[in-house]
Amino acid sequence: MLQYLTFRRLLLVVTVQLATMLFGMTVTVVSVLMPQLKGALSATQDQIAWTITFNLVATAIAIPLTGWLATRLGWRNLLVGSIGCFTLATVFCGLSTSLEMLVFFRILQGIFGAPLMPLGQGMLMASFPKHLHGLVLMMWGIGGVFGPVLGPVIGGFVSEAINWRWAFFAMVPFGILGMVSGWYALSDHERDSARAIDLPGYIALACAIGAATLLLNRGQQLDWFDSPEPIIEAAVLIISLYIYLVHTMTADNPLFERVLFHDRNFVIGLVLSLIMGMLSYTPIVLFPPMLKEIGGYPESIIGQILTARGIGNWLSFFLVVQCTRYNAKLCLIFGLACQAVAGAAMAQFDINVTSQDVFWTNLLQGFGFGMAYTPMSVLAFSTLRARLMVDGSSLFNLMRHFGSVLFISISFVIITRSTAEGYVGLRDGITPFNTIFSTPHISGDWSLSTPNGLSALSAEIVRQASMVGYVNAFYLFAVTAAICVPLTMAFRQGASDKD
Repeated sequence: MLQYLTFRRLLLVVTVQLATMLFGMTVTVVSVLMPQLKGALSATQDQIAWTITFNLVATAIAIPLTGWLATRLGWRNLLVGSIGCFTLATVFCGLSTSLEMLVFFRILQGIFGAPLMPLGQGMLMASFPKHLHGLVLMMWGIGGVFGPVLGPVIGGFVSEAINWRWAFFAMVPFGILGMVSGWYALSDHERDSARAIDLPGYIALACAIGAATLLLNRGQQLDWFDSPEPIIEAAVLIISLYIYLVHTMTADNPLFERVLFHDRNFVIGLVLSLIMGMLSYTPIVLFPPMLKEIGGYPESIIGQILTARGIGNWLSFFLVVQCTRYNAKLCLIFGLACQAVAGAAMAQFDINVTSQDVFWTNLLQGFGFGMAYTPMSVLAFSTLRARLMVDGSSLFNLMRHFGSVLFISISFVIITRSTAEGYVGLRDGITPFNTIFSTPHISGDWSLSTPNGLSALSAEIVRQASMVGYVNAFYLFAVTAAICVPLTMAFRQGASDKD
């Protein structure tokens, strides 16, 4: 092992960890800021969610260009340039004065941050021998863990102490450090050897991803197919996806080389990457508004509670490399099962949920994710040729980010619909004949005869109905983790898993 860890390779690992951490921070920092942003920018919960979903969809759309840009610009120019532009976009996020402005710069963050994860993963896997892929992926995962954890922690403390803008400004030093480290760690590997970009395929794929995102984010607000916009978006999605698939199968130079889809393990890995993306950011996005609006927790406490997920990831690092080497498929199944159990436990929450309940379920979910992601990646790439690593990593991460976009959007649709339905159901039980209003020690400030009493009663109904929505979203999370367990059996155990 030590003979492979030269100073240049070690610096490469550190650089990739910094870049991955920076990207993870910017995805999750907004989750803990959502309650503040709703008031500061006069937006609803589903509108504020755009700052996350549109960031992720911009990332997903830009990711397919990573392989082409890496060969055109070289590893160093692409990584350093991406981090620099990403950091600049982060500064403008902190300077935003409207929801539209913030969403625009979050989209730029997604575009410039898109190469960071696939390029980092691809560089590591191309720079180390296959029997060390489990170890280097675990080391790379440290950055992936600390980013999503540091985002809510820094965002919570800084936004509460100063304001939400400084949560973005606080990430700038990490960006500068990543640029300096990247410049000294990398060379212009494979520069000027790029094949021509498949523009028709890229445009078709981008249109499909964009249309799917708009459909999921705007459909609920526009009453789905009773309005023309969702119908147009659905049509664009179907037509674009059809064009992309046909073009990929027939073009001389497709966006992603067809040989990638001849590899059985890699194709199964793409499906699981989509599902792991669904399980990745969803709890981090759902818990801050739930804890703030239902439990009344301050942002700093929310950030501390959500560190549990990172602690769980960190604990998994002590086991995942050894377990992956022993039996990667069994390790993957165990990780998915842990996440399913965590989701099922989250689905049992009520409005009296305690911080301890949230902490241990997030701890288990983070542990399960850490135990599943490394063996999934090792199995998916175990039979892929080295020259396809960056290209394959781009597609792999595209599926993961689109899975996050898909599941976050679906979760908020479920929460919105369940809250509305729950409100109607609970409201129907509010009548002058309900005996609860004759017992002041139960009803408290609720009243049907005063404006303040009605307002307090309405707020409580919304709180109860919202909890129903979150519980339904957690049930979906648990089911998603559970149903993909059988798919892991389709993997072929690669030689890298046995070393």
